Amino acid sequence: MQSASDQLPEHDYPDHWEADVVLRDGGTARIRPITADDADRLVSFYEQVSDESKYYRFFAPYPRLSAKDVHRFTHHDFVDRVGLAATVGGEFIATVRYDRINDRGLPASAPADEAEVAFLVQDAHQGRGVASALLEHIAAVARERDIRRFAAEVLPANNKMIKVFTDAGYTQKRSFEDGAVRLHLDLEPTDRSLAVQRAREQRAEARSVQRLLTPRSVAVVGAGRAPGGVGRTVLRNLLGAGYTGRVYAVNASLAGNGGPVAFDGVPAHPSVAAIGEPVDLAIVAVPAERVPEVVADCGEHGVQGLVVLSAGYAESGADGRERQRQLVRQARSYGMRIIGPNAFGIINTAADVRLNASLAPQMPAAGRIGLFTQSGAIGIALLAGLHRRGAGLSSFISAGNRADVSGNDFLQHWYDDPGTDVVLLYLESIGNPRKFTRLARRTAAVKPVVVVKGARHSGSAPPGHRVPVTRIPHATVSALLRQAGVIRVDTVTELVDAGVLLAAQPLPAGPRVAILGNSESLGLLTYDACLTEGLRPLRPLDLTTAAEPADFRDALVAALADETSDAVVVNAIPWVGENGATEFGDGEVLAASLREAVASAQAPTKPVVVVHVEMGGLAEALAVATSTRPTAPGRGAAAAPGSRPAGLPAAPGTGTAGPGTTGTVPGADSAGPGESSVPGTADAGPTGTVPASAVSASAPAPAPTSGAGAGAVGDGDGDPGSEPVPVPVPPATIPSYPAAERAVRALAEAVRYGQWRRQAADPGRVPEYEDIDEAGAAALIERVLGGDGADPRGVTLDTAQAGELLARYGIAVLPTLPAPTPDAAVAAAGRLGYPVALKTTAPHLRHRPDLGGVRLDLASEEQLRTAYAELTEVLGKPEELLPVVQTMVPRGVDTVVRSAIDPAVGAVLSFGLAGAASELLGDTAHRLVPATDRDVADLVRSLRTAPLLFGWRGSAPVDTPALEEVLLRVSRLVDDHPEVVAVSLEPVVVAARGLSVLGATVRLAPPPPRTDLGPRSLPSY
Repeated sequence: MQSASDQLPEHDYPDHWEADVVLRDGGTARIRPITADDADRLVSFYEQVSDESKYYRFFAPYPRLSAKDVHRFTHHDFVDRVGLAATVGGEFIATVRYDRINDRGLPASAPADEAEVAFLVQDAHQGRGVASALLEHIAAVARERDIRRFAAEVLPANNKMIKVFTDAGYTQKRSFEDGAVRLHLDLEPTDRSLAVQRAREQRAEARSVQRLLTPRSVAVVGAGRAPGGVGRTVLRNLLGAGYTGRVYAVNASLAGNGGPVAFDGVPAHPSVAAIGEPVDLAIVAVPAERVPEVVADCGEHGVQGLVVLSAGYAESGADGRERQRQLVRQARSYGMRIIGPNAFGIINTAADVRLNASLAPQMPAAGRIGLFTQSGAIGIALLAGLHRRGAGLSSFISAGNRADVSGNDFLQHWYDDPGTDVVLLYLESIGNPRKFTRLARRTAAVKPVVVVKGARHSGSAPPGHRVPVTRIPHATVSALLRQAGVIRVDTVTELVDAGVLLAAQPLPAGPRVAILGNSESLGLLTYDACLTEGLRPLRPLDLTTAAEPADFRDALVAALADETSDAVVVNAIPWVGENGATEFGDGEVLAASLREAVASAQAPTKPVVVVHVEMGGLAEALAVATSTRPTAPGRGAAAAPGSRPAGLPAAPGTGTAGPGTTGTVPGADSAGPGESSVPGTADAGPTGTVPASAVSASAPAPAPTSGAGAGAVGDGDGDPGSEPVPVPVPPATIPSYPAAERAVRALAEAVRYGQWRRQAADPGRVPEYEDIDEAGAAALIERVLGGDGADPRGVTLDTAQAGELLARYGIAVLPTLPAPTPDAAVAAAGRLGYPVALKTTAPHLRHRPDLGGVRLDLASEEQLRTAYAELTEVLGKPEELLPVVQTMVPRGVDTVVRSAIDPAVGAVLSFGLAGAASELLGDTAHRLVPATDRDVADLVRSLRTAPLLFGWRGSAPVDTPALEEVLLRVSRLVDDHPEVVAVSLEPVVVAARGLSVLGATVRLAPPPPRTDLGPRSLPSY
């Protein structure tokens, strides 16, 4: 039977439906519409599907497709009949299609809003999450074509297919008819479907990174015959690090070589194909023009990922940008992911991997810091700086142009990586700010994320970086990152300073800082630095220059036990005797005393930092890893239920879990820690065993996984990290700093992060207001945007329309009446009642009281006419000034409330005080929409001028609850109606009781696409 759409002309090919997706096992596939040119591919695909899968698809034996079947399954109108295919290497691995049906189940066209859907996945690719990804994309296509429900018939024995539908998170109904399970899915996204989608995204992208970091075999493509050169250098570094997998060298010039060849003892081959064994990771170090043939060689022989060190791509100009696009497309067509191009490389210090696939000549010490950079030069500097400070790494990535794998992917990996406690990021651009903010917030809830952003003031992205256009300034982006819990620093030095503290010490429980040392002057400098950073320092304890190491130890023990402080800063300068000699030796003696003091604490819950001035050997001695935590149970001894691996910093208030550490997870088995030695380290720490999915005991749980089970046809979207993983725990160090300001700045960041972390457990709520008329507002918006002659670029509402829309959300705007003449002004004042204000509304004078365009407290007709004459005499004619009359309101503090939608980060709520001073200082605060009650409370209080709202210099405090309510209502308006692309309330006069909105501007436009709500996909190329 032909559907009604058979008679309709086909629509243009919808290329915007094409997408690359990461599958559950970390590989990639391309999803695209099926066309008439795919007949041969469809037949080949069907021949590779098992008889059982065919039976489940067609409910009967169906060994081959007829010519009619092939035509039907490859000819679509892209409206009522749509087919999508998942491809790898250009060949189909799975298909999905829908056919629009009416209420009797017969083929139909619009306005019918239901479609029948069916899947088929090649058996070799079942269990990879292909069907789940296809369901997300076909559902998005259906919604675009005004289809609201899917119907599917599934045989009862086909549990995998049923699970694809039931686990998707959509609202659904199930019935049993004629021996089949009948499923109906409502395609409107729900909180659960979005949570399921994001949980699957996290597992897939984390797995793709894990495959890059834990290869079983590595081929260095481009290793030269003679020592030297990039390829040979990487080969040498791999071997020098003690990589535990198999290593191969590849050099195309070896083709036709008679016998076996080896470089540095490694078998060398002319191509990846010639290796004859599986290769998981290829390091590509050949000229850019030869990379395509290398990619093809790798893709055709099962390589899972590439690290492309080769330069000559987008950083080199237009030709390079096109070359980079082709590289990504080619690699993804084979299901491979890319680090680079123009990359520095990757490092994994895990004892069972020891991968140094980079140009770094020395393998970093093992530790619990994950480091991502977009710059090789900065990467070298950070590796050196962390090494000098005694901080070890779990993994390191320098992604170069980050054409494919980016910081977002590594955030997905580090989020539940049990070997990483702290994440450090050097970013020159943020390719997907909205997603980055979401991932950073989730990761920061369990471990610190520290970011330094380069290219902040250049006005453009670095060469080679693809980023969306954003209209908001860097300061706003920084504020939004801080809202997400990201620790924002300004320099790579501050990045290292914060990283070594967070990796080695527990989070402070509050801002109270104890200061002790043998220099009164250095103590005062530390005290001042604490006040500058908003901390609450206690009076410094001066041990005098006669203090010996034992005095430091005793003072530190007392400070750690003192409940009136949350952190301790130890200051130390050399003590020189009368004969000019150092009385108590070098800094190693003092370091030993300080470590002894920390070790004596029963359960260290306070961070300790040291500020030293020319103390020989002190910094080096403090950086040496020595255990200062209670000894872990011996080899094979069972850990107490809920215990943490020894050596991990404790979180404030728990004593058992620290930043990024693991706590007890319901349903997870406890396992006893053992011991292991790490090659190349003098003192290996204890090893605990924790579930890879464990999270901090004091932090929110990861994204829900209830909907992420095995999909149909063996999707198997279960939690890949549920097996216990041995976690090497490095011994603790005490961070030291050569200046008080650096130490205190790092400590202050830890204090602020600890406070955010505690608040993140209760992020607040988005209030419901009974007087909000969402439907009425929607009707008004539709009427304005859908009217004849409406500008598709958007429209700014007139005063009456803006007031009406805001009133639907409980925001009253004070009426204004036009005053084109003095008589009209007097008439308006008579309607409103004296006293009144006379204001100009011309664009060049609006909100500029400094230009004299406002006259207040006009109590009579005479005063009004006089003010009108003065305005027109000084500023221009009435038709130029556009004067209005408005009633006076109670005096208060003038504020500004705004919201705008940015294509890169989404809707942003902004607040500041009105006036030139605030604008000049940039004193405006920002939060992402939808804002919670906690968000707006913090928003109001985060201004530097906030004291003016709370009774500064004896003035009366204003009604901040009323102000917060207006902020929440604006947030709701913008969140409920994405067509509201900009709102400005200026000024909002907040009085001691209540507030008044004196002016409002609202702009409507077709909403920009929400990429974060669509189906999972990689950035397009």
